[in-house]
Amino acid sequence: MMVDEENAEGRQGHADHLRHARMKRQTAVLMSQCGDVWATELDDISATGALVARPEDWKGGPGDLWVLDMLFHDNLNIHLEARVARVSRDRIGFEFARIPEDKQAPLWNLLGGYADTLEPWSDLED
Repeated sequence: MMVDEENAEGRQGHADHLRHARMKRQTAVLMSQCGDVWATELDDISATGALVARPEDWKGGPGDLWVLDMLFHDNLNIHLEARVARVSRDRIGFEFARIPEDKQAPLWNLLGGYADTLEPWSDLED
């Protein structure tokens, strides 16, 4: 579903908001920060972030910067920096902080039409 940004601005006062469309995709993710490394699974990915399963005993919180390595196919490793946007009992939501130039095109190609599509969401989701 494609939504234009003018309509997005008009809805900001409501419980529903717009976000970049999420593509459901399950794959291995390696999260690393200052020598700590965690293996987890990707739940979904968008042009601005990723949602991963929260590893057992994971330590971290909103605002923390992590390096994510997401392994797609046999030869596509999307390596980038991401900041923790939210944490729940089961999931960690990341917003991309820095995508290296050589990983931008592969990420956009992976996302296809999801890269520039907005979708509605509610504060009650996730």
